[in-house]
Amino acid sequence: MEHWFLYVIRCKGGSLYTGITTDVKRRFKEHQSSDGKGAKYLRGKAPVKLIFTKKVGSRRTALMMENRVRKLTKAKKEMFVAGRISIEELKKKIKDRP
Repeated sequence: MEHWFLYVIRCKGGSLYTGITTDVKRRFKEHQSSDGKGAKYLRGKAPVKLIFTKKVGSRRTALMMENRVRKLTKAKKEMFVAGRISIEELKKKIKDRP
């Protein structure tokens, strides 16, 4: 079983980008390169900084976590990356859904 990671990148201007991957180091390099493998959202938003990574388990869980974080307000995302909202809280909300 592959282990999936949730990661958050801070862009120039302070916006936050959330993604998932099995290899954070490789994916971050792709985002920083100009070869087109990085996310379109991050183009032109350099410099970027990786500010959060966490192993979250399966691909399914990672996708659900990514979706949950993306739906947070900017203020709540900032609380999440600062550790004031735990990943366990987000996971619990996912598991509680029907």
